[in-house]
Amino acid sequence: MARSSTRAPSITDVARLAGVSVPTVSRVLTGSVPVSPERTDRVMAAIRELGYRPNGAARALVTGRQSVIAVLASNTTRYGYATTLQGIEEAARLAGFIVMITVIETEEPRAVQAAVDLALSHPVAGVVVLKFDPPGAAALHQLPDGLPVVAASGGRGDGVPHAVLDDTAGAMAATDYLLGLGHRTVHYVAVPTSGRRAGRATGWKRALTRAGVEVPPVLDAGWEPERAYEIGRGLAGRDDVTAVLCGNDELAMGLMRGLHEAGRAVPGDISVVGFDGHPMGRFWTPALTTVEQDFADLGRRSFALLGGLLGTGQTAKTSSTAARLVIRESSGPPPSAR
Repeated sequence: MARSSTRAPSITDVARLAGVSVPTVSRVLTGSVPVSPERTDRVMAAIRELGYRPNGAARALVTGRQSVIAVLASNTTRYGYATTLQGIEEAARLAGFIVMITVIETEEPRAVQAAVDLALSHPVAGVVVLKFDPPGAAALHQLPDGLPVVAASGGRGDGVPHAVLDDTAGAMAATDYLLGLGHRTVHYVAVPTSGRRAGRATGWKRALTRAGVEVPPVLDAGWEPERAYEIGRGLAGRDDVTAVLCGNDELAMGLMRGLHEAGRAVPGDISVVGFDGHPMGRFWTPALTTVEQDFADLGRRSFALLGGLLGTGQTAKTSSTAARLVIRESSGPPPSAR
């Protein structure tokens, strides 16, 4: 459908209809100078009648307040990323900000610098970085000093405020649960991390070490369920594997499919626990036990930290919430306990 050629109403049109000057309309919109109630009512009535929408860029020039928040992320479609972005956008919109998303293609320095340069080529008020992985961590280090910046991630550090999810405690809870069912140890299928210290791997290893049991080698799957599927087929041939914790729910689903096609039952032969609380997990067969995390809340808390920086120049260093273990059908005692 062709767009209408009708000219959008301007601030001049509002002034003419209201019978006031253009500066008066501007003062009503920005609140920079008091305007009489009678004139304010006339201006607002004209705005409603014309359907006038103030230009954000022009308003920023008048008020000195930028209205755009930049978000840097390596992905926008995976569950945790997409839901965190949703939380940021909802909170920013309620506060009168527009969110602009820039994707960091890889952690290669040129790609990271290009993404940062693109985001900062716009007049942004501040930046939220999704520091879920190496590209996010690299982007955080490329941002200039003096720019309001907040990181959303599973870990702390880097000298900027962080909104975090306590991955370490969540992984410990999941591992303790599986050990409590009678499993001799728990294997771990890992997602990529944003640094040397991965919260989920740390919690898994800490729980095993505390229990005095074997710590198996980490099985790296990247982000792709297809890789977890292949790992599942490989683990199916091992008698020593009875419990697996996966770095996210997508990997858990891929792993379970691989186990199924190789003739192993979940949880009859091998228990599987995921991470994140993907909505599809409860519809999987068997329904997936998972460590549930509130990513939308993570996004809202990230913006709240940034809002503090924008409002007063000060904010909390960390905003953290705990994960919740949700027990479903994919986990149970090992075969030897039945």
